Amino acid sequence: MSVDWQSFTRAIIVCLCVAVGGCSASYATPGRGANMSMFAGSQLQRDAQTDGSVVDVINKRPLANLPTPIAVVRVQAPGYHSATSDGWGTGAYCVVTSRDIDQMDDVLGALLKLPMIEGLAPLNRLLLPAEFHSDLELRQAAAALHADMLLIYTLDTTFEVEDVVAPLTVVTLGLSPNQVAHVSCTASAVIMDTRNGYVYGIAEATDRQQQLASAWTSQAAVDQTRRRVESTAFKRLGDNLQITWAGVVNNHSLATR
Repeated sequence: MSVDWQSFTRAIIVCLCVAVGGCSASYATPGRGANMSMFAGSQLQRDAQTDGSVVDVINKRPLANLPTPIAVVRVQAPGYHSATSDGWGTGAYCVVTSRDIDQMDDVLGALLKLPMIEGLAPLNRLLLPAEFHSDLELRQAAAALHADMLLIYTLDTTFEVEDVVAPLTVVTLGLSPNQVAHVSCTASAVIMDTRNGYVYGIAEATDRQQQLASAWTSQAAVDQTRRRVESTAFKRLGDNLQITWAGVVNNHSLATR
């Protein structure tokens, strides 16, 4: 009978981690980032032969007038929950309305100073339905704020320990001192037209940090690492959005000449 030594070794490591950690303490990681392809993916892939639905998307044209206020919303995977925020709504994704990201005010303040932006208006629960299927529900809420454009962003955070390849959903605390924990976050955003969903531009940024897993002696310690990584990724996303917006303004000016 053959032995799967890789699986056997991982099983031994898990048993040792549980024994060292006291078996009881654990940290449940938040849900994943929302699937951003539902907001912009169809316009990013163009084949030589396209079906009718793709042609409809490609044929969309920008309808926004500049300068304009921009509605802002954070989306996450269904059922998102963290120590500092909970997702609102059910369906294909949920919305996070709490401002739990460090430096968020600084990032949004920098965007607000960009040319052709009259204001940034966060979407709140009073404007949102209880169920989400596509970007339409968000665009309807943005329309209620008379915002010609909508900025949608998400944070996709994963935890990995040493040679464990798959992202962990539960991190056991009190791990062996020689184990290195890796935490990464990719922040993604898309700017779209409120009226027809035309995509003006996208931006993305990633931050990855590591530390000894033995430092995670409490849920609060793990969550502090998550927030630190997410804040850095969001700050970098804001920098990239400034570049994206410069292209949006330039292209819009050329299109209206």
